[in-house]
Amino acid sequence: MSPTDIVREYHECWNRRDWEKYRSLMHPQYSYTGGDGQEQRGPEAGLAVGKMFATAFPDGRINIKTLRSDGDFVTVELVGTGTHKGDLMGVAPTNKRVSIPVCHVIELRDGKIYREREYMDMAHMMTQLGVMKTPAPAKTR
Repeated sequence: MSPTDIVREYHECWNRRDWEKYRSLMHPQYSYTGGDGQEQRGPEAGLAVGKMFATAFPDGRINIKTLRSDGDFVTVELVGTGTHKGDLMGVAPTNKRVSIPVCHVIELRDGKIYREREYMDMAHMMTQLGVMKTPAPAKTR
């Protein structure tokens, strides 16, 4: 499989909640860095992040918009959607629907996901959930 095929399958495994296959696509030295900038290491950490979002958004879907590959690096632009029905990092279910653009930068080694960096605007998601006010626009002079 090509790097883009591997990354596409990885995201589709999340959509299907196929946790065994999802984990099998992770390199033994997998690392994940999310929006908080904290690196988590190991396939079990990656699996925990995937399951955390799936629990918070049981109807959640990843809709890939673009995949671009440069050798063993793949950039993925996607939109994550779902209804908040479970705990999300301490935020109780709001039953509100979200749609959030996300960018993943993924490095592959030995045909597996070695490093995953996720970029998304958590404030945008929390605003949609109603747990954070919309930031005021910047004032111009």
